[in-house]
Amino acid sequence: MAISMDLIKELRERTGIGMMECKKALEETNGDMELAIEELRKKGLAKAAKKADRETAEGGIKIEVEGGKVYVVSVSCETDFLANSDKFKTMLADVVNFLKENGEATKEAAQEFINKNYALELGENLQLRDYKILSWEKAGAYVHSNGKLAAVVLAKTSTTDEEKLKQVAMHVTASSPEYLSTADISEEVVEKEKAIQLDIMKNDPKMANKPEDVLLKIIEGKMGKFKDEISLLEQAFVMNPDIKIKDFIGADSLSAFEKFSV
Repeated sequence: MAISMDLIKELRERTGIGMMECKKALEETNGDMELAIEELRKKGLAKAAKKADRETAEGGIKIEVEGGKVYVVSVSCETDFLANSDKFKTMLADVVNFLKENGEATKEAAQEFINKNYALELGENLQLRDYKILSWEKAGAYVHSNGKLAAVVLAKTSTTDEEKLKQVAMHVTASSPEYLSTADISEEVVEKEKAIQLDIMKNDPKMANKPEDVLLKIIEGKMGKFKDEISLLEQAFVMNPDIKIKDFIGADSLSAFEKFSV
């Protein structure tokens, strides 16, 4: 299939790899972005691609914690100038109030509310993205200063320290964990990573001549680190890398987390 320049540029932005390599990877995977990233990783060209999280859309996120619930709203727009304006922030607050009054099953009506009350005045295409309510015993929420990145961390009990929860939410925006604990990672995910690591080694001149069973043993030894790196509780705390999140907040303190971006 013909690969568009926009698709090539997106892959380049996500991986930092040259245009020709990106085009080739997309051609080999029939334009599938995630498969193309995997192929680049296998070749050792995009080692950090799995964690790449470069955002291109403008917009903002608003989170309010109130009465045992967390209200999350994000709206995308066309320019950073608008996203940073007081009018845009007022709109976000109004949409949060709409969510409180009407519930998260009214996303389509909320988009109509935006179109009717703000689209013409603000002069840009406004699209409602996140629109949800999370229930909690206690929660910590953090919205990054640019308004485009946020996280919510939910605790199992109401006695969990609120300030610590907020700091863990800040950590989530910085470290992008994929799972709460290693126990949540499926064998399918582990086996997929093993296959990627095997291909990486086979493409490494220093490792390519080793027997496959030796390579598999090396890879097996890496899986513990792999699982720790993508599990929130096992990650080194960004504000104090000498301790893990589970040591900071308590190994059995959290029930869930979510990360949001525009």
